[in-house]
Amino acid sequence: MQTFEELGVRDDLLRGIHEMGFENPMPVQEKVIPVLLDGDHDLVALAQTGTGKTAAFGLPVIQRIDTQRNVPQALILAPTRELCLQIAGDLADFSKYTPDLAVLPVYGGSSIESQIRALRKGVQIIVATPGRLIDLINRGVVKLADVHTVVLDEADEMLNMGFVDSINDILAHVPEDRKMLLFSATMPAEVAKIAKRFMHEPEEIVIGTRNEGAKNVRHIYYMVNARDKYLALKRIADDTPNIYAIIFCRTRRDTQEIADRLIQDGYNADALHGDLSQQQRDIVMKKFRDRVITLLVATDVAARGLDVDDLTHVINFGLPDDTAVYTHRSGRTGRAGKTGVSVAIIHSREKGRLREIERIIGKKFERKEVPTPEHIIEKQLYNLADRLERVEVNEEEIGKYLPGVARKLSWLTTEDLLKRVLSLEFNRLLDYYKDAPTIDFIDEKPRKERKERHERPVSDKDKDRRTAEPGMERIYVSAGKADGFFAGNLIDMLNKLVEGKRVDVGRIDLMPSYSLFDVNKADAKRVVRALKGAEFYGKRIYSEIADKDKDYNHSSERKAKSPKKYKK
Repeated sequence: MQTFEELGVRDDLLRGIHEMGFENPMPVQEKVIPVLLDGDHDLVALAQTGTGKTAAFGLPVIQRIDTQRNVPQALILAPTRELCLQIAGDLADFSKYTPDLAVLPVYGGSSIESQIRALRKGVQIIVATPGRLIDLINRGVVKLADVHTVVLDEADEMLNMGFVDSINDILAHVPEDRKMLLFSATMPAEVAKIAKRFMHEPEEIVIGTRNEGAKNVRHIYYMVNARDKYLALKRIADDTPNIYAIIFCRTRRDTQEIADRLIQDGYNADALHGDLSQQQRDIVMKKFRDRVITLLVATDVAARGLDVDDLTHVINFGLPDDTAVYTHRSGRTGRAGKTGVSVAIIHSREKGRLREIERIIGKKFERKEVPTPEHIIEKQLYNLADRLERVEVNEEEIGKYLPGVARKLSWLTTEDLLKRVLSLEFNRLLDYYKDAPTIDFIDEKPRKERKERHERPVSDKDKDRRTAEPGMERIYVSAGKADGFFAGNLIDMLNKLVEGKRVDVGRIDLMPSYSLFDVNKADAKRVVRALKGAEFYGKRIYSEIADKDKDYNHSSERKAKSPKKYKK
């Protein structure tokens, strides 16, 4: 293994990273740093979250800066405010002993005037979210004519958030001969298109395997009836006394509802989603980092850029539609050489999606039974016993009160005293789990019938996909994964366009060229009306109540009915 010095890292930077505890380069750093220091070609690096990629691009970027020139020379784009701040903070730490280097984070949700003042004083490295940077460019405050290095960090996330057009606008202000670096946890086809469009014959470095989950993450799943998902979540939390986890939900509404229920049931939990103000988000994230709360219920968009190294679990309260999203979620645990657990709580209709994720990430999910009340209580008792053994006792202070307390409790035997100590802690759990049922889903269909169902023609499977859940109506929309259209985009579109009462969204199926989703029957026509004439990044959207006998895979079928016939 090489040292940072052997990789060509400068002395002032070596001093800074050694103070931060960096000893030996991580694999991504070992591969990336020499290429960035010695070569002038573009680079695509595929590496999971938590593998040390900020230092991999940050150290060479700093080393290439001419500190005698007080103009922007490097630009780092990140999808979220939190990641922007994290990268800028790391660069500041790396360059602690690099004189005259100025790094500025530029992001929305903060005073643009203070950012303008800092820019006018002069900076060499800008770390920015695309929206705020374009605003500053349009105001004539940011000049990128001297930028020689551009870094796109978490490119897959930027794509999911719809930043392709923004990136194009920004790069139009950067010299053509810039060096460009693209870092991504996964490499879906859409990210490959970004590389082809914006980069010049890039070299590709892969740490691990494309779209592969982190090697030290264990993937497990629990299968329950849909109505029992929350009960399963509580049992998983109760069975892990020292749990420190992010619980991912599909919608803002689900996120807030699950967090409220957990808080009401006595858990240290809170929600993180797009309806919170920036100040509320900052408060929640600080409480989570400080472990004041140990269960953070979040949407994928809200959790981007949240950098926490010691998560014990990532819990999927239902699987995402995009495998890259699952990979990114699971990569938040098992970081920095530690082990972690990625949990999926699913119902029977999500099993096919689980198998698809297994195939793409090359990992097998382990099915586990939902913890039983007996097992949970036993785990909690042993955890308390462990805490009692390890508690620090102040002999001098506690000794003053011990004789009086001992006299008070002298009539109790050792066993009686132990029972009372344990009951103080566990009466709530004992009452809650008294006569609690088994909630695992049991597939009682005969094996032959399951095999016949599995071997049905694809057309029947497609027909099932176009059939709504009971009490719901299936909606077709003419945008899919090939358009960069994912579940988060759909939810955001509905929140913005559908007036009145918020729409409850059920199952979502994302196909390459179109999407299908469930809403309550009473809301279906209102949703179709709201989506009429909508646009998704320049593409005009067509929507209708799905016809289960229609083949939406063929464009001629999709255009068979004129939108004019659906005028209300």
